[in-house]
Amino acid sequence: MPHADLVFTGGPVFTANTVRSRASAVAVSGGRIVAVGGDEVNALVGPATELVDLRGRMLIPGFQDAHVHPVWGGLDLLRCDLSPFATSSEYLEAIGGFAAAHPDDDWILGGGWQMSAFPGGTPTAQALDSVVPDRPAFFPNRDGHGAWVNSAALRLAGIDRDTPDPADGRIERDADGRPSGTLHEGAMGLVNRLLPEEPLERLTEALLVGQRYLHSYGITAWQDAIVGSYGDAGDPGPAYLAAAAAGTLTARVVGAIWWDRTAGLEQIPSILERRERYRGGRFAATSVKVMQDGVAENFTASMLEPYCDGHGHFTENSGISFVPPEILNEAVPLLDAEGFQVHFHAIGDRAVRECLDAVEHAIGRNGRGDNRHHIAHIQVVHPEDIARFRELGVAANMQSLWATLEPQMIDLTLPFLGEPRSAWQYPFGDLLRAGAVLAAGSDWSVSTPNPMAAIHTAVNRTAAPGYEEGDYEAFLPEQSIDLATSLAAYTAGSAWVNHLDADTGTIEVGKFADLALLDRDPFDRPAEEIGATRVLQTFVEGRRVYAAADA
Repeated sequence: MPHADLVFTGGPVFTANTVRSRASAVAVSGGRIVAVGGDEVNALVGPATELVDLRGRMLIPGFQDAHVHPVWGGLDLLRCDLSPFATSSEYLEAIGGFAAAHPDDDWILGGGWQMSAFPGGTPTAQALDSVVPDRPAFFPNRDGHGAWVNSAALRLAGIDRDTPDPADGRIERDADGRPSGTLHEGAMGLVNRLLPEEPLERLTEALLVGQRYLHSYGITAWQDAIVGSYGDAGDPGPAYLAAAAAGTLTARVVGAIWWDRTAGLEQIPSILERRERYRGGRFAATSVKVMQDGVAENFTASMLEPYCDGHGHFTENSGISFVPPEILNEAVPLLDAEGFQVHFHAIGDRAVRECLDAVEHAIGRNGRGDNRHHIAHIQVVHPEDIARFRELGVAANMQSLWATLEPQMIDLTLPFLGEPRSAWQYPFGDLLRAGAVLAAGSDWSVSTPNPMAAIHTAVNRTAAPGYEEGDYEAFLPEQSIDLATSLAAYTAGSAWVNHLDADTGTIEVGKFADLALLDRDPFDRPAEEIGATRVLQTFVEGRRVYAAADA
């Protein structure tokens, strides 16, 4: 065999293959892996070979994020980014400073606040007016299911005490019925439809900012969970095409085309057209995103039984199923028949069941195919539905970073779910034991894209070092999964969901050399230190796309 272009040697290699075998050396030529083994790989080192001494540090397949929003995350970094902060006073100080530094901006835009920083999770226009009194301001929260607006934005949108709640959302109001400054779900559209459109150049810049950030965490591929017009950022599809045409898209990207919940089956021809148009380089939009419900904290997650009132009594609200089941049960079989993967958002147990039911309808009508449908978030899953993931071939797309006790869970979720539902949250262990395929993602910019922080929580059911919001015990520790399983979910599992498993996701001969070098072997350290693991270098097809200063 000719000499290799690149050889890694001198440390553990987590292959993520079927038996999760280990090696100690990997050789790469022409962007693909040509040898995996031990000392015998050194025979492929020649005078022009780049040699990377692992020095006992672990080499793994590049991470793949199965649910992420890189363009929107990049925009957050370019706008007023509130994600580094944690209190209302810090948010207001940051917003005021940003507004003062951008006196010519017609709108003050940003996002990333957490609901637990405000009473009831609902900040007020009055507070935002104190730092932005003269221009409209629009700040989605971290999960993207609510927005903080000031009085100028409410006036511009014509929102007052007589404005009805939209069918898919809610306007937060004070005791007198006046809008108080928080808009939930579809109510955000009353304001964000007025936002200035971001030019393609700005969206492309945001994509490249987001790509650099994801590469710094060892992520080499992802599924963009919304390709279409949603929220305050615009459609990222054209930015992917522009970056692919310019040769600057280094990641592999599957796009999930947005299912417009205000429309019906008549949108399918448009989705088919966008699948053909949104294809270029390493980008292909082959999935469809269906957001079936909201989130538990604002009572829009779709539940089989009503929410509690915080004192153990049922209310009359059981959340919102954004797509009526009768439409979902027609749409999913039609999309499945066209060869689309369906990427569902489901937080509540009713939403999870409705998504599984829709896939069951698709199988009944079309038979079993290889579209690899998956349900993201899976916060509350009724025990009767656990086995259905395996039975229907639906992958469980975990955002495991969220499976912790923290103020938002303690104050805004547990009292309103009540028992037994509180104990049904993030049931990764049960899903694994039931034989479901596990994939993993971050939902960045909702939460950090750091895979090792998420893996830490999957294993420990506590927050990773540096991500703690208090000293809390493990959250439902019986639902933990082991380190190897979690690493495999974030590599091979997500590659399977992305239909990239023929060429990526594991370290095997013939596959692309999409790799990440960690700063340690996490299997050699206590489980409590998993989240402290850093990525030192990231490679796509053997080309270094990220290197830490101390790499």
